[in-house]
Amino acid sequence: MAEYKFPTEVIDLPSLGKVYPKNSPLADGKIELKYMTTKEEDILMSENLIKKGIVIDKLIDSLIVTDGVKQDDLILGDKNAVLVAARILAYGPEYTCQVSNPKNPQESIEHTFDLTKCPFKEATDSLDYASNSFEYTTPVGKNKIKFKLLTGKDEKLIQKDLEQSKKYGYNAEVSTRLRYTITEVDGDKSQEMVSSFAQNMLARDSVAFRKYIADMSPDIELKQEIEIGGDTVSVSIPLTVAFFWPSSIE
Repeated sequence: MAEYKFPTEVIDLPSLGKVYPKNSPLADGKIELKYMTTKEEDILMSENLIKKGIVIDKLIDSLIVTDGVKQDDLILGDKNAVLVAARILAYGPEYTCQVSNPKNPQESIEHTFDLTKCPFKEATDSLDYASNSFEYTTPVGKNKIKFKLLTGKDEKLIQKDLEQSKKYGYNAEVSTRLRYTITEVDGDKSQEMVSSFAQNMLARDSVAFRKYIADMSPDIELKQEIEIGGDTVSVSIPLTVAFFWPSSIE
């Protein structure tokens, strides 16, 4: 039976592959994606997948060509880069959407982003990214922490936990993310210690730690400066399902 051959592209990852095991297909810092087809458009239109909040994950898995790789394996910064690359391959670099003025949320305009102007924040040579394990000492409590960069698999587990906590009427996003990020506290790797620390971390230490992670994490820059109402403001490019539906076909 004849089979249609999809065009593909090999794209670079912000992590340069440094966070993945040496035997991983991602260790060379590249991933192969196919161009979006009507199959992926069907995925994006699936109300069931949208309702479950997994439509983007299913889309990425459908686009990855590299053998043995799923979106679960990607650290979040690499996953963001894959999303942007997939959108460019599918519909080109221009993305038009409504954006609000951060200085005046009541004011919004239609703006066209150039996705080719989203630079990488690559893994640096000053840190050892091997095995995705890092160390940090909190500024106030002086706790010695070991932590990892979250992957798509971690994100699924976090969202599942957050849904459970919301059923009981509270939002535990900060402590939940810390619980999945931290792997050891002062030499103690037990889940009990990590969970207790994540739930009781000093606020000042939590803010400093999360900023450190944001600064050192390989990623793609999803903020651009635009003009709104005479002001130059920095706005984030929204990565929603609409990101994959160009305005020209709406």
